[in-house]
Parts: sequence; C-alpha cells; structure tokens
Amino acid sequence: MAETDNLVLEHLRAVRGQLDRIENRLDDLTTRLGHVERAVADHSVQFAEINVKLDRLDARVNRIEKRLDLVEAL
Repeated sequence: MAETDNLVLEHLRAVRGQLDRIENRLDDLTTRLGHVERAVADHSVQFAEINVKLDRLDARVNRIEKRLDLVEAL
C-alpha cells in the first residue's frame, strides 16, 4: 500500500510540475499578447492620423486646382 501511495504522490508531483510550467508559459503568452494588442492599437492610431493628413492634402490640392482652373467642368 505504501508503494502505491508513493507512486500516486510521484505522479501528482509530476502533474504539479507540468501545471506550473504551463502556468508560466500562459503568463508569458498573456504578456506577449498584451504587447501585440498595444502595437495593433498604435498602428490603428497611426493609420487614422495618416488618413486625416491625406484628407487635408486632398482638400488643398482641390483648392489649388480650382484656383488655377485645372479642373474640368462636369
């Protein structure tokens, strides 16, 4: 009976060790995912800023074309 108890304890210790390693990896992956999410959010902000600048540039070009009569009448 003592051998069976020791065998069960060994298996439980092995399982606990594996769970600890899995938990550490999960913590690392959670941290890495947080960094990826932050990077994606930063890129989204940068794309929005670029779109605003392009819209302003388009408006300026349209004004210049109108002043120089470069736009054909529709």
